[in-house]
Amino acid sequence: MSTVSAEVLPTGALPVRARDDEGAAAPLAPRARLLPAMAAVYRAQLSRARVARIPLLFVATFQSIGIMVLMRGVVDGGSEARAVVAGSTVLVVAFVALNLLAQYFGQLRATGGLDHYATLPVPPAAVVLGAAGAYASFTVPGTAVTAVAGSVLFGLPLGHLWILAAVVPLAGAALAGLGAALGLLAPRQEMATLLGQLGMSAALLLGVLPPERLPGPIGWARDLLPSTYGVEALARTFDPHPDWAAVALDLAVCGVVGVVSLAVATWAYRRAAVR
Repeated sequence: MSTVSAEVLPTGALPVRARDDEGAAAPLAPRARLLPAMAAVYRAQLSRARVARIPLLFVATFQSIGIMVLMRGVVDGGSEARAVVAGSTVLVVAFVALNLLAQYFGQLRATGGLDHYATLPVPPAAVVLGAAGAYASFTVPGTAVTAVAGSVLFGLPLGHLWILAAVVPLAGAALAGLGAALGLLAPRQEMATLLGQLGMSAALLLGVLPPERLPGPIGWARDLLPSTYGVEALARTFDPHPDWAAVALDLAVCGVVGVVSLAVATWAYRRAAVR
């Protein structure tokens, strides 16, 4: 803004002060509400995942189908076949929601990407929930293909595969929360990648193998894995007469674990963003 010298002002006139005080700080934008902010992050992450993660989703699906083909030579049918198909199906969720999300948040923390989100007027929970929801949603095609292929391969009924509409989001929330927490709490990006790989390997070994063939201590570790309850819920629906009360209980436990893991991931995001 131009200024006028005192010599050219009329006698007794005072210089006019600018209306806008240049030294005053501009008011901050109001903080976004949780649901709209989460939806915006979800759409952004989903569009990014469609471009960058399609080859990896193909690998996850091909890997799970390959495991079922190999296990077909060992497992004939019965409860073991149900466990193999259910575990291989949820493994697709573990590969994307746990492994890739751990790598994503580890990379964000290492490259300073969290600073960008920290400057936005969005709640920390919106960032974590939006990213976790996008990665979990991205697994839907792979889980459907794997479940159908496994059911046909082992001669299991297809009539109750609609339960995937509950298994995928609940198991995805639990595994995505765990993956985000691992990526945000890891001290280095390489450690986040390692932890994501170890988590996916645990989901592979403890989820695909029939539980009755696991030693006692390893079976206890299986009960601590968030994806176990999604595997159990899906495996029960392959029975001729499923125990729906047990299925609902497994899904409820999976949902509670998902809430806890996402809460831990939100805390880890706040902790990492202020450093």
